[in-house]
Amino acid sequence: MSKKLAVVALGGNALLRGDQVGTIEEQEQNTTDTLENLVFLIREGYDLVITHGNGPQVGNILMRNDAGEQMYGIAQMPIDICVADSQGGIGYMIERMFKNVLNRHGIEKNVVCLVTTVLVDKDDPAFTDPQKRVGKIYNREQADELARAKGWVFREEVKTEGGFRRVVPSPKPVGIMNHDLIRELARRGNIVIAAGGGGVPVYIDEKNDVRPAEAVIDKDLASALLASTIGADEFYILTDVPYVYINYKKPDQEIKEFLDYNDTVKYLNEGQFSKGSMAPKIEACLNFIRAGGSKSVITEAFRLEDRRYGTKITMEYD
Repeated sequence: MSKKLAVVALGGNALLRGDQVGTIEEQEQNTTDTLENLVFLIREGYDLVITHGNGPQVGNILMRNDAGEQMYGIAQMPIDICVADSQGGIGYMIERMFKNVLNRHGIEKNVVCLVTTVLVDKDDPAFTDPQKRVGKIYNREQADELARAKGWVFREEVKTEGGFRRVVPSPKPVGIMNHDLIRELARRGNIVIAAGGGGVPVYIDEKNDVRPAEAVIDKDLASALLASTIGADEFYILTDVPYVYINYKKPDQEIKEFLDYNDTVKYLNEGQFSKGSMAPKIEACLNFIRAGGSKSVITEAFRLEDRRYGTKITMEYD
């Protein structure tokens, strides 16, 4: 067990860039370019667990649900099944692309994808205040009809006049199921893809049965929980910016390459990080450090290997 264990969360433009339509060719190329940046970790002797987002993909699955029901009467699947679908599809893509990358580098390793369930608290306040927007945009009439027929909750879209979008709860993850297996596989030298899209949200009922939750989980928070649960040494979040900034996009914008725990908490409490993008990543990194992890890194997806880039967060910075 002398090797370091790292959890790497793929997000942002690691899989799909904002200016792309999302063809499989685009996603495969982006994934390949990102995974090339992970080869150096393998050469340096790290064991690896990879997590990933699923924002556009699971949204597309939900829209296919809608189209199938409206056009052909195909029964819609609940969100937990859609998240599991996205885990399988994206995980397969990462697995295949990584095998090809390793082959080009002459590295022989198993790459395995696990559909991962993540425990949430059924009494989490998020279930009474759904905020996470999913699926397509509807007009008011359509939204009202779906609210009546399915009990869905909608909120008005700020950027689309007269548009409404479904919102679902986003509870905090409290446990990773099968985490012992994930750790064992990784520690045996296999590259493990797990907890995709934040994991499939489930809870344990009064009969000790595993029940699905109509919710989505923040993938960075789930990835950090996975990292701390399996005893990872380092936690990486790959996104679309090379650093964390304070006073972002202001005249006095400042790059923060190194941050200690206390300063990071201070900046978070000051509102330096956007709630919709950077704040959850910062919270995830802090959670990992607080649980005993040695280092969290936030960096651009295609710059991981270049250590001049990236914000490194540790408990104390010397």
